[in-house]
Amino acid sequence: MKFKFALVAAALAASSLANAATIDWNTWSSNSTGSISTTSGPISVRYSGEMNGQYTDYPSWGPSATFADGTVVANAPVAANGIVRLIGGGDLLVDTVTFSQAVVNPVFSIWSLGQGGDTASFHFLDATPVLVAGGPGAEYGGSSISVSDNDVFGTEGNGTVQFIGTFTSLSWINPVAEDWYGFNVGVPGAAGVVPEPGSMGMLMAGLALTALAIRRRHVR
Repeated sequence: MKFKFALVAAALAASSLANAATIDWNTWSSNSTGSISTTSGPISVRYSGEMNGQYTDYPSWGPSATFADGTVVANAPVAANGIVRLIGGGDLLVDTVTFSQAVVNPVFSIWSLGQGGDTASFHFLDATPVLVAGGPGAEYGGSSISVSDNDVFGTEGNGTVQFIGTFTSLSWINPVAEDWYGFNVGVPGAAGVVPEPGSMGMLMAGLALTALAIRRRHVR
């Protein structure tokens, strides 16, 4: 019975992983607020820090292969998701994205970071980015962003990074001023949302009932 229960749990875990590549992207409604639609309900996104505007329906976030590798990240953001503008520099103001609930393995797409002869960067605080995809952007060309420890660099760089773990917020500084670059965030589908206590209880109850049914069939 224990073996069969383990199989049920493994199947649920495998199902969750299979859905993890499909990203639910944030859509900005203002310079400081956005929302991610997930199968578990909406997640509110709040941004604080440098305020240099926000665009709706721009950029194109293309080509899609620049922002989605097809394995870890199956789909890029789209123009309708918008972007928050950053310039950086100044007094090294800390920028923060806060999620209304904990999320797992969030992704962070960066557009047009730096320009020819001028490398700009994100320095993330207490979170280490992992490069997922990168390449030229549809608007200005360029190349992939690069990652070193907690830093992401670009000279007209574009791409997506992921943060492994559970997060309620992501914070960073942009030490180099450059006019301009931007970002958006997303979570890996249902697998990227930490279940609320009630949902977790229902899941465990369902597993227990499944195990009991297996045991009864075994006894017969």
